[in-house]
Order: sequence, then structure tokens, then C-alpha cells
Amino acid sequence: MRVDTPVAELLFGQEDATPFNTDVATLKPWSQALVCLDSAHKCWLSTVNPDGCPHAAPVMPVLVDGVPCIASRPNSRKSRNLAGNPRAVITVSSDNLDLVVSGEAHQVSGETALRRVAAAFATKYSWTFAIRDGRVHDESLPGSPRYAFYKVSPVRAFGYGTDGLTATRWRFNRT
Repeated sequence: MRVDTPVAELLFGQEDATPFNTDVATLKPWSQALVCLDSAHKCWLSTVNPDGCPHAAPVMPVLVDGVPCIASRPNSRKSRNLAGNPRAVITVSSDNLDLVVSGEAHQVSGETALRRVAAAFATKYSWTFAIRDGRVHDESLPGSPRYAFYKVSPVRAFGYGTDGLTATRWRFNRT
């Protein structure tokens, strides 16, 4: 799945309380959000527990076709949560942007897609995965444990400037 370039709009309008900036010239481009995600060594993934309570865990993101992907053990709380409810939020901060990406996380499948995500992890983190019979393994660990890759397809995202006064909302048309 590819994600189209989102529509950017001010998060706060003239009718909202000051001191938020309402100048459209302060809109952040989505490319800045992608740089924030791509350069992050770690971000936070929030999922929904079966009882409806939130769960947050640090993860290491990679970008594949402009979509954030993460690795997780299949029996971890985050993987079990995503199996029951794909709604997820990724949050990350950089020196010039605080980013919140809300979307749906789905497990990556298919040999080609799995290899592309594995290659992204190898490039960014030197974390190598083996793909065998459609399954992801970390052969550097004892027992070659299984992993699953998830892509988090954005539905909406929010970028907050470090000045505390500027904010951009991006809405996505998914194709």
C-alpha cells in the first residue's frame, strides 16, 4: 500500500484561543515529518489492549514506501493488541518537530514485502532478519526467534513546532 501525499492544514483556526499561530505559512510539509520518522532511532507505538486501555512501547521505525514499519515478536503485547485492533499511534520528537501519526497497523506479508522491510532494518540499524517460508527470524539470537513486521498506514498526523505555537494536521487519502 502506498500513501498519497496528505492534505496539510492548520490545526488551530482564528476562532481558537491564542497563542497558537494561524498563519498558513507555518504549515509543515509532510516531507519534514518523513525526515523526522526516518531519522528517529526510536519512537513510541501506542496500541489498544483488549480491555480498551492504552499500551505504549518503544520501537525502532523504518520507512518503506513512505510508510513507517516496525518489528515485533508475535506474542508480545503490542502484536497481540494489533491482532485484535489495528488502530495504532506512533509518536516521535526531533529537534524541530514533535510528530504524532495515527493510523492502522497491519502485518506485512509476502516474500517481496518482507524482504523490503528486512532490508530497511539492515540498512538503518544493521539489524538483519532472515525470511524463511514467509516468516521473519532473527538468527543472531539464540533459537532464531520469530518476528513480525507491521506497517502503520497513516490516517491522520499532527506535527507540532518546537516553538509551541505552530501545528499542522495532515489528512490522508489512502490508496
